Amino acid sequence: MFCTSCGKEIMSENNFCSNCGASVAPLIFERGALKFEIKYSPSYSLLEVQLPVGGRIIAEAGAMTYMSSNIRVETRTRMKESGFFGAIRVSVLGGETLFVNEYISDNKSGKAGFVSAPLGDITHLEVTPNKGYIIQSSGYIASTEGVELDTQWQGFVKGIFGQNLFMIKTKGEGDVFINTFGAIDKHELVAGESLIVDNYHLAALSDTCDYQVRKFGGLKSTILGGEGLVTEVRGPGEVYVQTKNVREFVDWLWRYISPKVRSRRR
Repeated sequence: MFCTSCGKEIMSENNFCSNCGASVAPLIFERGALKFEIKYSPSYSLLEVQLPVGGRIIAEAGAMTYMSSNIRVETRTRMKESGFFGAIRVSVLGGETLFVNEYISDNKSGKAGFVSAPLGDITHLEVTPNKGYIIQSSGYIASTEGVELDTQWQGFVKGIFGQNLFMIKTKGEGDVFINTFGAIDKHELVAGESLIVDNYHLAALSDTCDYQVRKFGGLKSTILGGEGLVTEVRGPGEVYVQTKNVREFVDWLWRYISPKVRSRRR
């Protein structure tokens, strides 16, 4: 675990950062009989869920890291939450798998740990009938019963979100956990306040927000400025920004890998 103020590593049993003295709030909370803990934030986060007898959690296929031996796993399609066509849209258009795993604790309580591919943080979003979220298509990790996942078509007027034509929208009631590339920077916008975010850094936003995707500045800025498309989000609502850019990371990595790849082709 690392201090969110100065970045120094903190032992899990400490309540304060030894470097800057900042208080370390445990990322533990409960929802009914379920208990959630986000460990090793913000760089290598892992979600651990404590399940009571009969408790269940739904997770993206492939997200499970470990689980108690008494936990039963049921693999199914997303039809239960989104219906047939909703499941197809989330899978084909939203970038998620068609199947999800449901983890059920039988006979006694148990636990399960979940992660996602990007190196970064995990955050919790509470979905209510009056407030849902629009999340990055690859960011979904897990959710509780009662949360529905769907895609929202933006069309050509609003542009594209994270360079994809579709994004995942949550609705219903329950808890959702998302993973980001890098740490999570949360912004709370009041009515009329706006924030411009690079598409690759935009992780999630409240569905109470309005948003519009557009080019960064003029044509010259778009081509030479290194930004491309940005999303202007207008409050009221929350905006979650990831501190790292997947595209920039891949480009940076390719600079070191490409010479070796080219040499092997000769």
